[in-house]
Amino acid sequence: MVILAGQIEESSGDITYAWVITFYILGGLFILFFIYHFIILPHPKADSRRSDVTTGKFIRNYINTFAAFFKKKSILLILGFILLYRFGEAQLVKLASPFLLDPIEAGGLALTTSQVGFVYGTVGVIALSVGGILGGFAAAKRGLKFWIWWMLIAINIPNLVYVYLSLTQTTNFLLINICVAAEQFGYGFGFTAFMLYLIYIAEGEFKTAHFAIATGFMALGMMLPGMISGWIQEQIGYQQFFIWVCISTIPAFIITKFVSIDPEFGKKTSTEKS
Repeated sequence: MVILAGQIEESSGDITYAWVITFYILGGLFILFFIYHFIILPHPKADSRRSDVTTGKFIRNYINTFAAFFKKKSILLILGFILLYRFGEAQLVKLASPFLLDPIEAGGLALTTSQVGFVYGTVGVIALSVGGILGGFAAAKRGLKFWIWWMLIAINIPNLVYVYLSLTQTTNFLLINICVAAEQFGYGFGFTAFMLYLIYIAEGEFKTAHFAIATGFMALGMMLPGMISGWIQEQIGYQQFFIWVCISTIPAFIITKFVSIDPEFGKKTSTEKS
């Protein structure tokens, strides 16, 4: 869609018009997706209205579910891991596209909207997907405990490619694609450990609800660092910002050292294999 917006922008010369048309198309697609899923998705008999659940009972169950989550063993460590695992990445992702788009004199790479759409929307997505798939296979083979350090490295160390790009401000489009692909591949591979950990800590009576709460904190872990990333970049520029992003990964390495994980968790059992 970003590539399409870029093409319309180049042909019309009007940025606002390009994005308006793109979002009209996107909105139309989502209406079609809604109709398709409304017709195709099954309607289980269990999804019927329950008359035995009163408002008071619902509120008590809601509160008990939250209370049970915060009573988990080592909950502060769990929350710290969720909030810090992507502390560096959360800042980088907010400024990656502006960096690619900004002019050379502003410290960016001066790519067009279409080029950024291709880099992130095509090359980046493919690399991200491949990394995630390989991460899933790897975890199924050796388990989360074995891979968590390797995946932590994979999601954080490739951030160095942005330090390189900001220092060189290369105009080699192929090289830019390779760098972004490397970072996105590492993100996809490393994110596998994060999602598995959320599943791991959600085990128990309220598994689905606790996983939802954990993903809420996951979103918070992306939102809070992202809120300050733009201000930091404005103060120190792209080069120093990406160096700061790399420094920001250190807390994730520290807290991972204290995380306790069942060695068998994540492994594919012989029953599942058959």
